[in-house]
Amino acid sequence: MHNKIQNSSILVTGGAGFIGSYVVEELLKSKPAKIIILDNLIRGSLENMNSFIQNPLVKFIEGDVRDTTLLENCIAGIDYVFHMAALRINACAANPREGFEVMLRSTFNLAELCVKYKVRKVIYSSSASVYGLAQHFPTPETDNPYDNQTFYGGAKLWGEQLFRSFKFTYGLDYVALRYFNVYGSRMDTDGKYTEVMIRWLDCISNGNSPLIYGDGSTSMDFVYVRDVAKANIAALLSEVTDEVFNVGNCEETSLKQLLDALLKVNNSTLIPEFREENTVNPVSRRLADNSKAKRLLNFEPTVTLEEGLTELSQWYFKKKKATEVSI
Repeated sequence: MHNKIQNSSILVTGGAGFIGSYVVEELLKSKPAKIIILDNLIRGSLENMNSFIQNPLVKFIEGDVRDTTLLENCIAGIDYVFHMAALRINACAANPREGFEVMLRSTFNLAELCVKYKVRKVIYSSSASVYGLAQHFPTPETDNPYDNQTFYGGAKLWGEQLFRSFKFTYGLDYVALRYFNVYGSRMDTDGKYTEVMIRWLDCISNGNSPLIYGDGSTSMDFVYVRDVAKANIAALLSEVTDEVFNVGNCEETSLKQLLDALLKVNNSTLIPEFREENTVNPVSRRLADNSKAKRLLNFEPTVTLEEGLTELSQWYFKKKKATEVSI
């Protein structure tokens, strides 16, 4: 397969973020001419970029995708774009207008600029949120999106349709990737929207009973962040265009099973405490069908849940120890 990355110029919006930083690391393995990272460091961090921030091939620009002039300066002369900058699902719900500016208006501006500067291909980060509660399990890409109730899921679906229309109208090549439940080292450890895994690791660290809201039967498809990064690279390297792909681990794991696995890898005997669910979760199941990505992108996840949780735990405790030493 021709290495499109070698000697190419690549823009990664959100490249200082959790997933984006892993995509940059994967790209650097194939010797690009340069990588431009555009990130406002609201969700991303300088720490996430430790392994490559000093690399002469990497240019980090602290800025916002809503700054159209800056975005144009970043895209001019670029071969490929990974569009990963986004708000969290909860942040979109809390402030839909900001969600519109970041998720819709900025994505439109980016697509328009990609046409203007003849970008060869865009890899767009979408989400399994587009499905809402899916009709089929495992869920194929052909499931309809009509059960989605979130602004975030609607915005991601709109982005997919935007790129599809720009392919039809202008010939802009793209691939959209629907991530399932991404986890791993560098995920957010504090803040309003902290993932349940981090809260449970806090409990393990402090010796407190981990809490499960509801009966623990809600399930997700947990895919490790390094696998997600590899899916992005596979999407760029393939000749495929105008397609959308699920990116999951193809395993359904309940919250109770997830906690059991996390306690096991940390040799913890803590007993979970069940609390009444204080909100109604309209999406009680997630399970990806990755067969299309396997067939067309030659992509398959390789990191098991136990391996991923072990790596996440080691990173978490190392980070916690470093924080305690610095205080």
